[in-house]
Amino acid sequence: MLNNRKCAIVGVGDVGATTAFSLMQSGLFSELVLIDIDKDRAVGEAEDLGHALPFLSPMEIYAGGYPDLCDAALIIITAGAAQRSGETRLDLVRRNTEIFRTVIENICQYNKNAILLTVTNPVDILTEVARRLSGFPTERVIGSGTVLDTARLKFLLGQHLGVDARHVHAFIIGEHGDTELPVFSSANISGIDLDHFCNENCPECRHSDLESLFEQTRDAAYRIISAKGSTYYAIAEAVRRIATAIFRDESAILPVSVSVNGTYNLRGLSLSLPCILGKGGVRRILEIPLSEQEERLLRHSAKRMHAVLSEIGFAHDSLQV
Repeated sequence: MLNNRKCAIVGVGDVGATTAFSLMQSGLFSELVLIDIDKDRAVGEAEDLGHALPFLSPMEIYAGGYPDLCDAALIIITAGAAQRSGETRLDLVRRNTEIFRTVIENICQYNKNAILLTVTNPVDILTEVARRLSGFPTERVIGSGTVLDTARLKFLLGQHLGVDARHVHAFIIGEHGDTELPVFSSANISGIDLDHFCNENCPECRHSDLESLFEQTRDAAYRIISAKGSTYYAIAEAVRRIATAIFRDESAILPVSVSVNGTYNLRGLSLSLPCILGKGGVRRILEIPLSEQEERLLRHSAKRMHAVLSEIGFAHDSLQV
């Protein structure tokens, strides 16, 4: 039987360790097991995290192995090769696909009922790889998707318009990476259409400003990696938000990566799209209205994902884009 208060993190590099720190503070779980190919690293991270527990809620945090996954309700996969400076997320795919073959095989040996949450890049490709290798139902194989990208866009729009980013409602969808796209056509500021808000409150704003903010959003990871080597704070919070939506059964809407079967007439690949999340994982994929240009860009993103899946031998003949 699964323990809904138990979470496992496979891979405790910068992203995995920071995710563990965030989840420890959330109070969402009472047991957290850390697994890494570098066992000493996992032991050290668990001990360091444990020393913070006197300031927080009681929790069991320990380094373990794959047998410890047997009753974990959520398994977060952050294991993989790190993205190098100047390297696209898609450049990572071959290296990380091979790592995932081993990880998924080990997970399935001990647990076939958990929710898998993929964070490793390229996350949309690896979410689809994880789904096919595991055989888990679609609703229980989720990628962190464009939750972080969407937060970055909200942050930049909030700064630009002088409003609290929490009241900016906009999505980044498609690939978490170079072919992602902003859905400006339905973006709004607390219900006020984005174009109308700009006209009334920021008349000097131009469409080119919005495109510039999107470009800053899309390229944020490259800037951060160039400056400090990796990104981990914001993605850790994105993972925490996804986990909270699921295990508090919130029916929250977040743009996670999920395998599509007919949404926007796309099939056979995973893309980042707004989904209702709650107990059991993805309850529904939302087909939000898109402009003609946005739909073209989404299909372009899907074709890129299709091409990569084909290169690594994970494309089905029935794939439609």
